[in-house]
Amino acid sequence: MDLYFAVFYGLAALLVAVSGVAAVTRGWVLPRYRPRVRRVRLFGWGQLVIGFAYCWLVVFGRLAIDNPGVRAWVTLSGIALLLAGVILVVASQRAGRNRQGGGMP
Repeated sequence: MDLYFAVFYGLAALLVAVSGVAAVTRGWVLPRYRPRVRRVRLFGWGQLVIGFAYCWLVVFGRLAIDNPGVRAWVTLSGIALLLAGVILVVASQRAGRNRQGGGMP
């Protein structure tokens, strides 16, 4: 049963990572996210981190490690990576600072 989950999550990680590579290299974002994304490269890096976290969780959390203690630490680190990617994606949807003006608005 773990192999079925691993294949599904592996494909999801691949799709997220390909989308992240497209955002970083070409500046292309899926049409669903275009109205909200302000900084495309940061969005792409966030997606790459999320894709890496999914791969980390699938390969090391599900398939490779049989020791429950080590698997718990691997899962915790994968979730931390996933959270870091989500923070990058959310930060990419905020407008950057306008550094033109020197006074208060």
